[in-house]
Formats: sequence, structure tokens, C-alpha cells
Amino acid sequence: MTKSTSKQAAKKARKVSPKNSATIIEELGVKLMTAKHPEIKRLKKQYPTSIHGDKFWSSSYLLMDYLNDNPPKKKTKILEIGCGWGLTAIYCTKKFGCKVTGVDADPDVFPYLQAHAELNDVKIKQLVKKFEKLDVKTLSKYDMIIGGDICFWDELNDTLFDLFKRAKKAGVKKAVIADPQRQPFIDLCARLDDHFTHEVWDWELPEPTPADGDILVVNFKKS
Repeated sequence: MTKSTSKQAAKKARKVSPKNSATIIEELGVKLMTAKHPEIKRLKKQYPTSIHGDKFWSSSYLLMDYLNDNPPKKKTKILEIGCGWGLTAIYCTKKFGCKVTGVDADPDVFPYLQAHAELNDVKIKQLVKKFEKLDVKTLSKYDMIIGGDICFWDELNDTLFDLFKRAKKAGVKKAVIADPQRQPFIDLCARLDDHFTHEVWDWELPEPTPADGDILVVNFKKS
């Protein structure tokens, strides 16, 4: 089956009806539809996602909490890699007034992102692309890279390391990556020691959605 492009798929997201408000929750100022929401049920039938893009992942909440304590400047151009349903992209747009692009290798995540962007009255640019295809020219358009739960396969260690090298060459200032301390992520952090200025923070969020893990902050340029 041929997958639709993000532009085509995004058009399939429907306006969320207020009558379904019982299946809408709010986390850190962002409105989310639960799995019981009719729109999510409809989208899951029409767009069965791959590459683990079937829900919001807990590292997104860690990332949002970190950014709340370390806010980006208004109009910062942010690229959320492995964006999935775009929770953090929506958060950065809504709370900080950033200009965010969500990128994912799976085009079928974008109807979910679009539905949540409309629910929160924000606009998120969308880009279907694998990490290794994010070249220097593309990365040069952004000030900051963010991502949550994106280092879950061993081979992603190499992929993200090479992405960081291209980001530095492109003039990106910073990358902030959250992870529940999976081994590929731990190995990536150790690998950065001799190549990039970076910090790793042990982060815990007790509420509203409990989450814990690490926050990797890579500084490509001095502030």
C-alpha cells in the first residue's frame, strides 16, 4: 500500500468537535485527545502508523518540562526530529511562540499532528524525511533541534551522531534530546565526550504524567 504524503494526509484530519471534550485532556498547557476520542479512533483505522508513531511517548513530557525551565527565545526556529504526533512541537509553538517544523520518516503520523495542532490553535510545518536525509542545507534553516524517544535502535546511535556533526556544520546552536535511558542513548552520550560540548541531566517529572529519564543537551555554538 502506498503511503500518503504529509500534505495529503494532513488534509484528512478533521476539526475536533467540542462535544467530545470528555476525551480531551490538558497536559502542561497542551490539549490532547485520548485513545477513546472519536477522531483518534478514526485516524488509527485510516492511518496505522509505523516506527512507533502510535501514541505520545513519555520523553516528550520530560522535554517539555526541561524547556519550561530553559525556555527558547520567541521565534526560535526549531526542528523536532522523530516528531510523531507533535506534542513538543505544539508546546514550543503555543508556549514560547517558536517556529517549529516536525519531521518524521512515517507520513502517517502527520494527520494526528495536524488534528492536535488544530485543537491547540497552532500551526506546525511538516516534513517527511529520515534522519540521515537531513542534510546541511536543510539543517541550516534551524536554530535548535529537539527530540524525544528517538534513540531506540542500536543503529540510531550512528545516525544521530552523524546528524549532530551535520548540525554543527550547518550552524545549529543546540540539540535537546530526551530519553528513558535506553542503552543506545546511553552509548550515544558516552560517545559524544570527545567530540561535542554537552551535558546529560537526570530528569524526573512526577506529574501530571509521571516520567523519568535523561536530557541530553548538545551545544554546537557558544551562546
